[in-house]
Amino acid sequence: MKTRRCHLAWAAPRTRIPQRQTESTLPMPDGIIEHLFITGAMSQPMAPQASLTALAGKGIEGDRYLKGTGTCSKKPEPGRQVTLVEGEVLDWLKSEHGLTVRPEECRRNVVTRGIELNPLVGRELMVGSVRVMVHRLCQPCRYLEKLLGQPNLYERWWDKGGLRCEILDGGIIRAGDRVKAL
Repeated sequence: MKTRRCHLAWAAPRTRIPQRQTESTLPMPDGIIEHLFITGAMSQPMAPQASLTALAGKGIEGDRYLKGTGTCSKKPEPGRQVTLVEGEVLDWLKSEHGLTVRPEECRRNVVTRGIELNPLVGRELMVGSVRVMVHRLCQPCRYLEKLLGQPNLYERWWDKGGLRCEILDGGIIRAGDRVKAL
């Protein structure tokens, strides 16, 4: 039995079509750090800071998770060393759902503006002079919802709660510094 060859088999070699730029290939715009916070113990108010000292492989100096006094400190993991959240998400919670969460109430160390954080899972970032690896999303917990007295916060904020990161290279993070995807 004879097999037929496709007429395209003898066609001239194709020229390579350049890769179309998609969301994953487009360069990410840099963001800016709006607010910085730490707290020494669970349930205590987050204290605003002008700068944070990030210790590689450990956490943020003075913060509850470095001290081992955070709500989830009994389940240590590298991705709990520093947390980030978008300021735009806090605005969205208010405008779309009527939920007011002030930057210090969201229990994240770094509040950014101008950079979409969710697509950065699995990537390295520069947060000021500090290089971090984004491990996973930082979903809110029922504990936070109860602490703030905000019913439905858990559901509304679930996929926009920010990022959990490991500190690869320590340094200083200052309000006004840039956040850049590497």
